[in-house]
Amino acid sequence: METFLNMKKNGSLAIHCVVNGPIQTNTYFAVSGDDAVIIDPAWEGERLAEVFAERCPGARVVAIICTHGHADHIGGVAGLRRALGGDVPFMISEVDAGIMVGAIASMRDMWGFDHEMPPTPDRLLREGDTVAFGDVELQVMATPGHTPGGIVLFCAASTGNVAFVGDTLFPGAHGRTDLEGGSEKQVIDSLGKMGAFLPGDTLCLIGHNDTTTIADELQNNLFMRRGLRHYR
Repeated sequence: METFLNMKKNGSLAIHCVVNGPIQTNTYFAVSGDDAVIIDPAWEGERLAEVFAERCPGARVVAIICTHGHADHIGGVAGLRRALGGDVPFMISEVDAGIMVGAIASMRDMWGFDHEMPPTPDRLLREGDTVAFGDVELQVMATPGHTPGGIVLFCAASTGNVAFVGDTLFPGAHGRTDLEGGSEKQVIDSLGKMGAFLPGDTLCLIGHNDTTTIADELQNNLFMRRGLRHYR
């Protein structure tokens, strides 16, 4: 099956996970050479910058990327960027850039947690875009459903295939679709798309809790198997 993704393995990627925020979000430090990208800084951005400096000495952050626009994935962006000097590019999908204000207000109303509004994105991501750093690149796949503009960031590295999947995929399940802009049909289609185009050995780094692989999900995730019908 033809795909826009480049499957040629190149470069090395080291990954550090920090669990933070009121809903225990996984924030990821992806490091290649002397460069790093921070994905989904959920909370206490200044503290995340301190943890990054401790875990990744000598590396410089070249981008902050959010897989989607919910408050528990964007809440630390402003503080993190301030702590890093204020000029690190912030990236999110073109669609979800428009839901950030409402998502922060919704989190405040539903849970009582307040988050600082991120700055205006420096780059709006679309499917097929790439973010290069070190000797690797993150490839953007559109995966709507949990939010209208959710994305997966896939990296074909010599150290192994990796996908940062946000809340689109959970082991054996998918992210909730009952929030504003969510769609059960779309998220199932997105899971099928992931199962069809991502290699089975891809390590899926989830927005909350444990990791999984595409092979495991093809075996055990009925939602992904249902979504695959659209790609056969």
